[in-house]
Amino acid sequence: MTRSARAVFLLALTLAGPLVAQTDRVERDLVRAVTARRNAAIALLERVVNINSGSLNGPGVRAVADVFRAELDALGFSTEWIDGSSFGRAGHLVARRGTRGPRILLIGHLDTVFEPDSPFQRFERLSDSTARGPGVVDMKGGDVVIVETLRALASADALDALQIQVILTGDEERTGSPLAAARDALVRAAQWANVALAFENGDSDYRTAVVARRGSTSWTLRVSGRSAHSSQIFQEQVGPGAVFEAARILDRWRTELSAEPNLTFNPGAIVGGSEVSWDSSLARGTAFGKNNVVAEYALVTGDLRALSLEQHAGAQAAMQAVVAASLPHTAAELTFDESYPPFAPTDGNRRLLARLDQVSRDLGYGPVGAVDPRRAGAADISFTSGLVEMALDGLGAGGGDDHTVREWIDLRTLTIQAARTAVLLRRLSRDLPSP
Repeated sequence: MTRSARAVFLLALTLAGPLVAQTDRVERDLVRAVTARRNAAIALLERVVNINSGSLNGPGVRAVADVFRAELDALGFSTEWIDGSSFGRAGHLVARRGTRGPRILLIGHLDTVFEPDSPFQRFERLSDSTARGPGVVDMKGGDVVIVETLRALASADALDALQIQVILTGDEERTGSPLAAARDALVRAAQWANVALAFENGDSDYRTAVVARRGSTSWTLRVSGRSAHSSQIFQEQVGPGAVFEAARILDRWRTELSAEPNLTFNPGAIVGGSEVSWDSSLARGTAFGKNNVVAEYALVTGDLRALSLEQHAGAQAAMQAVVAASLPHTAAELTFDESYPPFAPTDGNRRLLARLDQVSRDLGYGPVGAVDPRRAGAADISFTSGLVEMALDGLGAGGGDDHTVREWIDLRTLTIQAARTAVLLRRLSRDLPSP
């Protein structure tokens, strides 16, 4: 057998089923319960994927929530719908169960990037192990992993040893405003919890999990200059105009900050000329100007991503310092919008990853490593940062091409992720003290 063929053969064995030599009877029961429901889990996934739940489709988001609410009700959870009218979205589904054991927060989201006018609307089975559809991996597959994890724990009489809250947000892909209202329920749940587990797809590789995500905030740079005939640009009484000043600022940011690890800042759009306009809700702008007129205005919008609050604050200060050093006859203003905070790496997160890694090895699924933060965007887990002792993300299904009409899922990972999470939670119920 060639080396490549042997690698494929070993991967097939890993995905086909766990090797449970290092587990006890209850853990083996958990794995068997998850495995037995493989087809039921896929059917549940197909059902929710076929309901459009674009972030702005309130009735669709609520319909998906109703499906998961029924699943959680059947497991003895007390469920609540939090109306999202105060932040301009459908709302969130919250479920609670248990009065003893460690406090566990499970996080998912109901919405997708695909609104009702998208051509991508239906679940399509591609093979025994793959399917595609809107939100199939980001993250309705992760929501199904949550349900299947809880079902397995219930079937093995292991659910009562945990206090659990499940929060499925309805606006992760396009967050409501004000942000404080949109994430109030999640923050309060994080304040209650000891451990947070989130079921985004991370980098869509079941062999990894997320211990750190960079925060994300939007910024807007507005620049003004002195309008004049183009023949007078750079003269003492005119200066460089707004477009050159915007270019100076952007290039200084690049030279001063671009080498800093895990920090990125991207100017996504720019307009400049004698007149400019920008519609932030549509992410669309217009500009009017003539080649023989020095530009009076420029506007740039972008985002800033950092791995810690300290890095975020330092970057903002450095950016503002560049803006303040205006060229003659120009002025600039830099503003930052509400943002997703960083999910900073902590020792607690690393310890939780080590626990998951051991579970995965014991089940025969192989090691689990940490995702490079540059490969993990902002997500709801970030709102638990600093509030829980340990947290992990990226526990959802594997697949790829999320946020595109090619989005697909590896259906085998529904079983892998649910089995690993169920065993992890069972071990946490034994090892962590009850508050």
